[in-house]
Amino acid sequence: MSTMAAGAPPAYIGPARALRHGISLAWRGAIKIRKNPEQLIDVTLQPILFLVMFVYLFGGAISGSTDSYMQFLVPGLMVQNALFASLSAGVSLNTDVNKGVFDRFRSMPIARSAPLVGAVLSDVLRYLVGIAVLLGFAAVLGFRIHTDPVSTVLAAALIILFGLCFCWIAVFVGMLVKQTGAVQGVMVALVMPITFGSNVFVMPETMPGWLQAWAEVSPVSLAADTMRGLLDGGAVAGPMLGMLAWMAGIVAVFFPLAMWAYRRRVT
Repeated sequence: MSTMAAGAPPAYIGPARALRHGISLAWRGAIKIRKNPEQLIDVTLQPILFLVMFVYLFGGAISGSTDSYMQFLVPGLMVQNALFASLSAGVSLNTDVNKGVFDRFRSMPIARSAPLVGAVLSDVLRYLVGIAVLLGFAAVLGFRIHTDPVSTVLAAALIILFGLCFCWIAVFVGMLVKQTGAVQGVMVALVMPITFGSNVFVMPETMPGWLQAWAEVSPVSLAADTMRGLLDGGAVAGPMLGMLAWMAGIVAVFFPLAMWAYRRRVT
């Protein structure tokens, strides 16, 4: 990068160099979090509030006891936490565009995709903090992992990848709408229905037929079932394959859309 004149972006940058540029900008995002740790409130305080509220207000009515409901709920909250954490990528990118930061990026000899890839990768730190806080607080309240450390690490890795895939929806929306506040509004309007219309909080058996059919194949339900299998025991292969298929489909659709919206916005 240093050997090239600023203001003359190269015509082509290979995937390896583009990834290095993205990682460099991801480090910029990590520094922003270190200087403004309040950015982590949504992945720390929010899951704790959901855990306490649902377990102690509804746990007895839903599962007969707060202990059994906590074992059911915590893996699902990991999925919900990843979805809400993915919103920040779109909000952050929209803010940068509105402040003119992307005009500076455009004049630099870096891959066009680097600002988007960097924003998505910088969210890994947010996911790690969110998982640690949720599992740590749940353990204090009585949640127990009934599998082995390898399964726990695999669950954490999968849920981070799941969140990173959903990030591309937030990036697409962030590049599409003009106002930063609208990004969060649009994404919350998407995330809330697909979270509650799944098996994160209750099993789908009592839902209306059409909603039950959706909940059984929903990416959120499949991810929650995968987390339950990896942390509490039970079937893993089936839901994990479905989860991976959804993740691949989301990236295949929304990565090109995000790049299209990005070029349209900054050129």
